[in-house]
Amino acid sequence: MSGLKAELHQSLQATRQELLSRLDGLGEYDLRRPMTPTGTNLLGLVKHLAGLEYIYLGASFGRPAPETLPSWDESEPNAEMWARPDESSQSIISLYERARAHADLTIAELELDAPGSVAHWDQDKRQTTLGALVILMVWETAQHAGHADIIRELIDGTAGADHDQILTDPGWQAYVAQIQAAANTFKVH
Repeated sequence: MSGLKAELHQSLQATRQELLSRLDGLGEYDLRRPMTPTGTNLLGLVKHLAGLEYIYLGASFGRPAPETLPSWDESEPNAEMWARPDESSQSIISLYERARAHADLTIAELELDAPGSVAHWDQDKRQTTLGALVILMVWETAQHAGHADIIRELIDGTAGADHDQILTDPGWQAYVAQIQAAANTFKVH
């Protein structure tokens, strides 16, 4: 691969790795627990992206997932956004690895202008190209990697790779206090 296609693929691979790095060193509980009012959790983000990889960079090009996706039952809302007790973290991470490999083959075998069709999109918007869907997957993965960054910081305070290069712990405390003070000037009493 070379040119734009290679750059897009490298961006997708980098955002995938960034997402997975946020899981490092955590136990089953922390990987699963809901950290926002809508239940966002780390394994749910990985499971969701596995499905999107299989759909957008597989099924949309006549290459359906070679396996049944767990918990994508339409009768259970958001079933792809969390891990059931019978789903191990390793099984979900492995699902994501297989979905990524499946998507990577699609990217390798097709040109960016290869036509595709997304079955769950409105009929008049369903037709697309590999290039458009690779860009969509870079966006989706980067968005959810950002969610994972915040979730990880809420779990144990671990922030991005450059966290310690920017400020020390006392520096971060002073920084947050400065932001809070600025916000307080707009607090309604």
